[in-house]
Formats: sequence, C-alpha cells, structure tokens
Amino acid sequence: MRSTSAATALAVLFSSAALSIAAAGTASAAPAVLTTPVGLVADGALKRVFVADQANGRILATDYSGTLVDLNVGFGDVSDLAVADDGATLYAALPAGHAIVALDAATLEIKSTYDIGVGAEPHQVAFAGGRLWFSYRTTDADGMHGNLGSVDPSATDTAAAVTLAQLPETVAPYYNSGLLDANPAAPGLLSYTDNGTSSGAINLLDVSGATPQVVAKTDGDRWSNDIDLVPGTTQLLWNGYRKLSYADGALTEGTALSETAWVGDVSPGGLIASAYDRHVNVYKPGATKPVRSFEAGSSSMGDVTWAPDSSRVFALAGNADNTYTLKAFTGPALSVPTLTVNAPASAPRAKKLTVTGKITANVPFAAGTKLAVTRTDLESPSGKKLAAVTVASNGTYSFTDTPPAGGTVTYKVTYAGDADHTGATASDKVAVSRASTALSLNNNGKLYNYGADVKFTAHLGTTYKNRTVEIWADPFGGDKPKKLIKRGKVNSSGNIAAWVDMTRDTAVTAVFSGDSRYKPKTVKVTSYARVKISTAVSKHYKTAKIGSTSYYWFHKNTDPLLTTTMTYYPGRQQRFDLQVYYQGSWYPADPFWAPVGSNGKSAVSLGAPGEAGWKVRVRSVYVNGSSGDTVNSTTTGAWKYLYFSN
Repeated sequence: MRSTSAATALAVLFSSAALSIAAAGTASAAPAVLTTPVGLVADGALKRVFVADQANGRILATDYSGTLVDLNVGFGDVSDLAVADDGATLYAALPAGHAIVALDAATLEIKSTYDIGVGAEPHQVAFAGGRLWFSYRTTDADGMHGNLGSVDPSATDTAAAVTLAQLPETVAPYYNSGLLDANPAAPGLLSYTDNGTSSGAINLLDVSGATPQVVAKTDGDRWSNDIDLVPGTTQLLWNGYRKLSYADGALTEGTALSETAWVGDVSPGGLIASAYDRHVNVYKPGATKPVRSFEAGSSSMGDVTWAPDSSRVFALAGNADNTYTLKAFTGPALSVPTLTVNAPASAPRAKKLTVTGKITANVPFAAGTKLAVTRTDLESPSGKKLAAVTVASNGTYSFTDTPPAGGTVTYKVTYAGDADHTGATASDKVAVSRASTALSLNNNGKLYNYGADVKFTAHLGTTYKNRTVEIWADPFGGDKPKKLIKRGKVNSSGNIAAWVDMTRDTAVTAVFSGDSRYKPKTVKVTSYARVKISTAVSKHYKTAKIGSTSYYWFHKNTDPLLTTTMTYYPGRQQRFDLQVYYQGSWYPADPFWAPVGSNGKSAVSLGAPGEAGWKVRVRSVYVNGSSGDTVNSTTTGAWKYLYFSN
C-alpha cells in the first residue's frame, strides 16, 4: 500500500459514484466516492477530516471545507479510524488483515502495522490514556468472543506494542466486539459497550493506568448504536440523545434530549451533535433543546463528528441513490435568528412612513441589540445606510423614514450576528407614488406609400431628472423583430425624432423609463404602408388611344400576358381583377388569385377571345389578410386597358 498524489486520487475517484465530499455553504469541492463510509473522524492539528471506504479499502482525507486532499488505497476491509491526541497519527482497524495500521496523518503513508494475531478481528478503535485501544473478536471451540486490546505507540517493537484481553475481570467477554469512545477532553476514560446483539452492557473504563479499571457499568439490556463521553460531566450519551449518569459507579438514566437520534458525537467543549433521519441537531452543554438544526440530506443519515475546536460539525448525509455526501456545517452552535420586516405596501413620496419588525431566536439577545437599516431606491440603487434601530426587550423594533424617491423602495434590515447568533437579513418593499408625465407620438393611423421615409416625433412633458426617450419600431410580420431606432435626450422643446422606412405596417413606440419622481410611460402608434405594385403588358402589337384612354392592342387570337411586380412576402398572392366593357358599362368577372414568386413576379395569361371588338381592363390588388398575410395595407394597382382587333 502506498499513498497516491491528489491528482491520481481524483482520477480514481471520478471513476465511480457513491460519496461526494463537499462543504455546505462554500465553493464546490472535488467529489470523492465511497460505497460504505466508516470511521468518520476529524484531526484538529492538521484541520483534516478522514473517512474510510469499507467496501473498497480506501482511506480519504479532506480539508475542513470538504475538498479532497489525499487518498490511499489497498487496505481491504476497513472497519474504523481514530486519530491520536496530537493529531499526527491516524489509526485504521483492518478485520480481514487481523491488524491495526498507523498512518502519517499528513501524508496517509503507513508508518507501522500492528498484527493482533490470526483469528483476532479488530472492530473499533479509540485513542485514550496515551494508547490506541481497539475492540476485537476471536473465535474458538466455544464460539465467538469480544474483548479489548491496546497498542502502545511508544513501543519500539510492534509485536510488543500490542496487548490483548484487557477487559477487567468484572467485565465478562461478550459475543461481539464492542463499541468504543474516547474524548481528549475526558483524558484516561474509555467506554466499551456491547453492540446489543447479546447483553447490550455498557462499561466505562479508566485506562490511564497500567490496566483498565471499571469506573461504572451496567448489564442492562440496551441496543446500542453509539456511545459518547460527555466531557465536564459524569455522563455518557447513548444513541445520540439519552444521557446516562455514572456518578455513583452505576449507569442510571438521566435527561433525554428533545429530539430522537441514531448516532451522535460530543465535542471537547461538551457540544452535542445528534443525527436522525435527514437532520443534524446541535445542543449546547446542559441543554435539552437544540440550539441549531441542519437539513443534511435526502435520505437517512450516517455518522457525525466534531472538529476538535468546535468550529464545525461534519455529517455523512444520505442520498436517495444510497450514496453519502460529507457535509461540513460551520457555526454549528450559533442560534439562527428569525428576522421579519413589515413595511406598508404603498406610500406617498416625501411623506413619513413607519417600518416595524421583530427578531427572535432560541438564545436570548443582549439588551440594546441594534439592527442595521439600508434603503434602496432609484436615487440610491446601491443602498443608503439609515440610522441603526434598537431592538426592544420583546424583540420588536420600528423606525420611520421619509422616502425621497418614488417607485419601488426596499428597506433591508440586517443583524450582524454575535458570539451566540448567526447573522440575519430580511427586507420588505414599498410602492412609493410618483407623478405622471405626458408623452405623445405623431402619425398614428396614417397610410404611406411603400418605402416612404417618415419622421416620427415624440414629445415628453415635465420630468425630474430623466429626459431620455427611446423610440422603437416593430414592423408587422414575425420575421422582423422590434428594433430600437433612437435613444436620446429630448430637446429644449421636449421633442425627439426618428425616421422609419415604411416598407410594412409598423407599430412605433415611444418609451420614457421614468425617474425617481415621475412614473414610466409608453405610447404606441400604428402607421401603415402600401405594397409596391405594377403590371407589365406583353404580346400586344401596338398601343393607341380609344377616346382619351390608352389601350394595348391585340389580335383577336393572341393571348395577352400580364406580369405583375409586387413586394414579396412568403405565401403572398395577388388578386387579379378583370372587367369587360359592354354597352357603355364595365362588368367584372370573378377575381383570380395568383401567387407571387420570391422574385416578386406574378404572371397571368389572359387567353384570346377569338372575336374582334372586345374591350377589357385588368389590374392587380394586394388585399390585407386575403392575400395571405397582414404585413401591409390593402393596395390597388392601376387599370391596364386591352383591345382585341382582327
């Protein structure tokens, strides 16, 4: 077994998917993967967290933010980890290898291997009284038996360093190897607990001397998942939520914490972290109600452990896919305040208004607690600091303000936090009134020939500071987006103009965005544009007037060809009108619809009458809607007059 570089470790980790290691509330950390995490422990000297992958034989190290910093592989079945009091050595129990290994906590390189004998399987490890203690199980003709062993790190010979069978005579060996716990703040004490499959007995041992001595014990029938020493007291924490007292040498029921738990851990300072379901609850020393609760995962929790300096608590949070995520929760013993802000929904500008609110927490605030207040509005978009407000003894507060600017005004109230509380921020918004101004735009409803350059003039009335107006043009049809054609300050007369090339019906909009005293305003006009249309006549043999009207002359057996040029739009068609002159009047035939090609051309062959003397007139028409689109206004082409002769 050898240590790998961080880069190699990451490559190994990315190849599988089980445990992501990340710090809650910090930047994303490099993910690590474990299928069965065990032995979660923190090293205060190096500010590292260690956890083992029981199924894949890996031991990983992260920093306090959860970023993977080292990894070692090839350990086989790891069952538990422990850190020496000085933080320099990490110990791992290897049941299949019948050994305890000592690793350099800074590099994860193996320093020593302690063989505990074939047939002996170490289970849990804990460091107390200057020695590494381990529970183990052996098998003989009478069955399986649990006992206690130790490793003396000061011994020069690894074989001599191991001592087995150290349970006192008054503590009967158990069927299973026991659960162990120690705490640097309770020096020389070690708990040894049967894990519940046989007697469920709990034993507190003094391991500061040459051999362990019983401090307190019980043979009560308890199913134990976890036992923790509570420094500064004569108590043990059972399964993360019940306290057992050992003051008189016997373990008796004490006070239970308010929230059920499966596992827990106690910091050197006496803070308790207990895990249940998807939650981690933190209790101050002596308290029965949590000072803070964390939502840790989407599925059942794994283990929890404290940073020795109590700066954060680490938890193995279960995920829905049976994986685990290591989360680091900072400020775990800080009460989280609830802060409210209540401002009026609306208020007139330049008139006094009152804002109220309340701050509460499960840890009382000091008298005279102050809250910072910031007002954000159109005049102070980055926020303007107002006078701090003092909280009353019941947690309420109020202040008055006269908003100088209209529009949305936000009052943000902030508590900076203290030694017992996290910070808190809340805000509320007020719709402060603004005056209305005049804004107009000309040319509404006017009709223009195709391609006309039309001047649109917007006029802005009285405002406070903002004299800028935008003019937008939105041609009809989904293929051309709305476009800003002019943005600028109006002149001394309040006018600003922009030109529009009228090739389509167009909605023109003038926009005033408002200022701190006048509301925004938008006006829209719609102006209309004809299509460009003309018709060419061919196959005639001459042009000549009949009366005052010019005619195209055709022989009676010639088919006239009428080619219309019309502004193109996808799917557009022209209406072809035909009328015949008879006995002094023009009589219309049914209109004919002909498609307009992408080149803007539409050709119609009229057909020869076969008789002389006929007068005919034709024209092309674009009809808004009926011609297949609505991007232009209805446009009628000029009549073309045809005469058929012999």
